[in-house]
Amino acid sequence: MSENIGPVDASLVPRYAGIATFARLPRIEEVDHADIAVVGVPFDSGVSYRPGARFGPAHVRESSRLLRPYNPAQDVSPFATQQVADAGDIAANPFDIDDAVRAIEEAATALRAGGTRLVTIGGDHTIALPLLRSVAKEHGPVAVLHFDAHLDTWDTYFGAPVTHGTPFRRASEEGLIDRTASMHVGTRGPLYGEADLADDERLGFAVVTTDHIEEDGVERAVERIRARIGDAPLYVSVDIDVLDPAHAPGTGTPEAGGLTSRELLRMLRALSGTHIVGADVVEVAPAYDHAQITAVAAAHVTYELVSAMAPAGA
Repeated sequence: MSENIGPVDASLVPRYAGIATFARLPRIEEVDHADIAVVGVPFDSGVSYRPGARFGPAHVRESSRLLRPYNPAQDVSPFATQQVADAGDIAANPFDIDDAVRAIEEAATALRAGGTRLVTIGGDHTIALPLLRSVAKEHGPVAVLHFDAHLDTWDTYFGAPVTHGTPFRRASEEGLIDRTASMHVGTRGPLYGEADLADDERLGFAVVTTDHIEEDGVERAVERIRARIGDAPLYVSVDIDVLDPAHAPGTGTPEAGGLTSRELLRMLRALSGTHIVGADVVEVAPAYDHAQITAVAAAHVTYELVSAMAPAGA
């Protein structure tokens, strides 16, 4: 087996030079096989408020230049123990959501051929639906661990069934998720009515709100997450608006009272050793960002997910 190709050496090439792949990793064309492919989906035609997440993948890549090859928090070198590569972007029709969803599913399935797992940078949360469709083809219904300020299990917006507020309702209805092992974390803020919570429970989700985390602490939240997901195949979906706007101003639907970036990273690190089959990090909107605050957080979220996906004992 050939040695894994890692990031560009920052002692030889300055971090601000060269092509902005994620964490300055090799492009997928430069490796024989990728255990994990980081891929962008620059699509935001499903948003209900602020647009701009189509520019998220490029912004996160630029903000990932300072990531380093050893993760002391997880005691793993995620790029040495598995081949990680940047697969570029999936092109999706910005004028036709149905066509875009079809193209994302097809491209994701092609990338996943041969056992490659995807960590996808959005783009808005609409993209979670085609990604789950792709993953479920191989694994069947998967546990979904969804970090978000919002439930994203609403029915329609303006009569449209596929938007960034509906992916997990559609996924549950299509049998893509394990209704006994799925959970939202970090939800908060106003809803349209009590029925939102009843619908969400019926669709198969347990909930850990930010109030729960404030009252019981991060470690209790981690216990609840691990107990819920068990050893099921796991898909992790992170909407960056799970963070408080102080930690992630550059997003489309900000809500006060969110997690700190430190709290989110601690919970993601606790996923090490679980059976993660795919992940996404979505809703980074650069036009509302300041000093790359949001994109730096998203880059570290992506890094912790890749680290948590490293082989056990690595």
